[in-house]
Amino acid sequence: MIPAQFDYAAPSTVEEALGLLAEHGDDAKVLAGGQSLLPVLRMRLNAPGIVVDISRIEEIQGITEDGDAIRIGAGATYQDVLESDLVKDHLTLLHQAVSEIADPQIRHRGTLCGALAHADPAGDVGAPVLALDGEMVIQGQDGERTVPATDFFVDLFETAVGEGELLTAVVIPKHTGWGNHYEKFVRVSHQWAILGVAAAVRMDGNTIAEARIGLTNMGSVPLRASAVEEALVGLEATEEALTQVCSTVGEETDPPSDLNGQADYRRHVAGVLTRRAVIAAAGG
Repeated sequence: MIPAQFDYAAPSTVEEALGLLAEHGDDAKVLAGGQSLLPVLRMRLNAPGIVVDISRIEEIQGITEDGDAIRIGAGATYQDVLESDLVKDHLTLLHQAVSEIADPQIRHRGTLCGALAHADPAGDVGAPVLALDGEMVIQGQDGERTVPATDFFVDLFETAVGEGELLTAVVIPKHTGWGNHYEKFVRVSHQWAILGVAAAVRMDGNTIAEARIGLTNMGSVPLRASAVEEALVGLEATEEALTQVCSTVGEETDPPSDLNGQADYRRHVAGVLTRRAVIAAAGG
């Protein structure tokens, strides 16, 4: 289908973009890479009066060190993330998850922050950003605020970004030296995740000293498996030791039931994938 007619603006600064959002309100939609927005427009599921393209704003580009964290600007594409040595060295879990996204064409256009703002629970980036304690930098005309990932995802396709605001960056603490693994379950290559598990583990010899686990498509938002994280501490990373703990990961989740599987099936598979992801992250 052909999208409904709309106006187009390509501001060169964040201030200019915020001004356009304030002027047009609900009639405006933000475009970064467009890999989520354009299909919606083509199917006429949304018909904005104006599309505000922020991809040319220089101040939100790039991936930089920010003390003990890595700052990824809203203009950084998935491919920028994959090519960044900072991400490879300090946020390996995110690097692995992004490598599972779609195909090279989409990875060269889509942006990490755009996916976070879109907040599709089947998207691959929410769970690792949540597991790694990321913080979202949101800017409005009244200034800048920072929201932890635990508070950022509100509901299906809904985030803490308010009307007239922009997500300008995500800041993620370095997890240098941690073991990492993203386990994605799909039926065909390049598919949205039926479910996924993002696991980061810090080892002390053969024992798990710390664990971080995020879940993809196990609810209306990305989820953090805090109870399982706590239970993993002090365990040896063996299949025998981890099976019982990881099998509980689906408890108190609310996964969808659809043609790819019922909720109970997803809960069972989540336990299997969590065990695999933790063992792989621990070097097993």
